[in-house]
Amino acid sequence: MLKINNLTANIEDKSILKNFSLNINPGEVHAIMGPNGSGKSTLSNILSGKKGYKISGEVLFEDKNLFELETEERAHKGIFLAFQYPLEIPGVNTNIFLKTSLNAIRKAKGKKGT
Repeated sequence: MLKINNLTANIEDKSILKNFSLNINPGEVHAIMGPNGSGKSTLSNILSGKKGYKISGEVLFEDKNLFELETEERAHKGIFLAFQYPLEIPGVNTNIFLKTSLNAIRKAKGKKGT
């Protein structure tokens, strides 16, 4: 499902990830943990498509090169960042917002909404 091979990431002159590798198979759940500055957010940003990093290595999602997908395409496949404690937009309930997001992903995959 997700294969990361020798991912190295730098921002400006600072090296953040060095030859990071990880395989996640369908049905598996993984937690990325570590101290501040260890690269957790950088990894998330890179996977979701945030610009500004100098990257080398390989990231495959469902056997396709993730780096060839735009941020919106990644989101349609379910790869995106969400705030841990999201602020509600006035007049928009968080549950409705999340359901709308899920339905957009389902629609992109050719499935009916919930």
